Amino acid sequence: MSKSSWQSRRRPGRRGRQQNPWLRQHSIQRYATEVPQDLQDSDYEDGEVASTSASSSTTGASSVPDLPGYYFDPEKKRYFRLLPGHNNCNPLTKESIRQKEMESKRLKLLEEDEQKKKVARMGFNASSFLQKSRLGFLNVTSYCRLAHELRVSCMERKKVQVQSSDPSALASDRFNLILADTNSDRLFTVNDVKVGGSKYGIISLQGLNTPTPKVNMHENLYFTNRKVNSVCWASLNHLDSHILLCLMGLAETPGCATLLPASLFAGSHPAGTDRPGMLCSFRIPGAWSCAWSLNIQANNCFSTGLSRRVLLTNVVTGHRQTYGTNSDVLAQQFAVMTPLLFNGSRSGEIFAIDLRSRSQGKGWKATRLFHDSAVTSMQILQEEQCLMASDMAGKIKLWDLRTTKCIRQYEGHVNEYAYLPLHVHEEEGIVVAVGQDCYTRIWSLHDAHLLRTIPSPYPTSKADIPSVAFSSRLGGFRGAPGLLMAIRQDLYCFSYSFCRDRLQKCGFE
Repeated sequence: MSKSSWQSRRRPGRRGRQQNPWLRQHSIQRYATEVPQDLQDSDYEDGEVASTSASSSTTGASSVPDLPGYYFDPEKKRYFRLLPGHNNCNPLTKESIRQKEMESKRLKLLEEDEQKKKVARMGFNASSFLQKSRLGFLNVTSYCRLAHELRVSCMERKKVQVQSSDPSALASDRFNLILADTNSDRLFTVNDVKVGGSKYGIISLQGLNTPTPKVNMHENLYFTNRKVNSVCWASLNHLDSHILLCLMGLAETPGCATLLPASLFAGSHPAGTDRPGMLCSFRIPGAWSCAWSLNIQANNCFSTGLSRRVLLTNVVTGHRQTYGTNSDVLAQQFAVMTPLLFNGSRSGEIFAIDLRSRSQGKGWKATRLFHDSAVTSMQILQEEQCLMASDMAGKIKLWDLRTTKCIRQYEGHVNEYAYLPLHVHEEEGIVVAVGQDCYTRIWSLHDAHLLRTIPSPYPTSKADIPSVAFSSRLGGFRGAPGLLMAIRQDLYCFSYSFCRDRLQKCGFE
């Protein structure tokens, strides 16, 4: 076969292959009816380059087709071609698209909060509430519950001025965790230090209910170069007399559980005198969680959740009792009326330990509940007939301990892998939780209705998840119900007292 005849046979196939790019481009232009002329020159436009088309389905996907290899920008109303690799000057990645959408949503919610457009329930406001109350359509229980919901919907954010003997430290140290005591007149704080490690102290909340909220940081602060894994208030000498800290090990230093008197953080010490030392420290490696017992049958005891075991320690005698488990214990709480210790594990199991049984016995698991993901927080309700728990799949469930069945689920919480606390307040009938998306959500405990979603004052970030504390008497015995939010170096207050003037204009007391 001659060379010319062999080449002539290959020409048709070659021509067919040369037409493929035109056919592919023609098909794209046929479907991209909005801006077909932009597809050919959209590789580089003002330095904007797309790297994903997944988000086009979330921004007007019903009217704009999702073209493989292209991303549609809803603001510019045009497509951008996907470029391979990650060496572009200004790549538009899937993460950046998602962040842009979340920031737009956050700013919109902040604007609605400032303009007071949000209501707890559709068709529910102060006027309709008063009308139903005067007509006798509401009993006392419903009146109180709906009154709290109305106040929650109109709480305003105010920045709290934190006064300290060292203002420069407050300006640089970021809040990591806040925890109010039982009377809500003190706030234990853990701050991340720039040089590494953590600094913890106590804030007095006595001046929180003034028109311009001000609080005072006690002058004695403690520093540790180890991570604070868990913390709770402990009632050894009297109610909330101590703070129990679980510290992670570092290099040659093992982990420990430290019990500090709260009085160490307040007051000054004369020059030349040593600061009083910690009450006691127990060598407990790798503690994920801790809980203090108010049960008379486990008096002066605290529990720590470790890897595949639970350790019960008596502070006075030093006696320890160990219970072996099948998974890491991430959350704990003692019951008060019954001798039970509830534990939430990484495997999703919630189990109760009967404190009267021996650790080596077979019948120490009194109750067993199951989540589909790791349980990060639990709270037993006052009558101890129900338990609420949240997990790393974003599920918040209310369990009946008598039937061991889930009786209610609270939708909207966002969590994928973070250790996030849960706050239940039966007096106001609300549930509060901060999601991994940095939104603080408030639900009705009664029917799981989402009452309010509070956006973060700062852009959403994994490093800026707010820490919150809700109380029925924020600032002490005469305080009003409200929410404290700590993020970065700032402390904010959402209080019922801040919306009193707005409600009084509607005739609501």
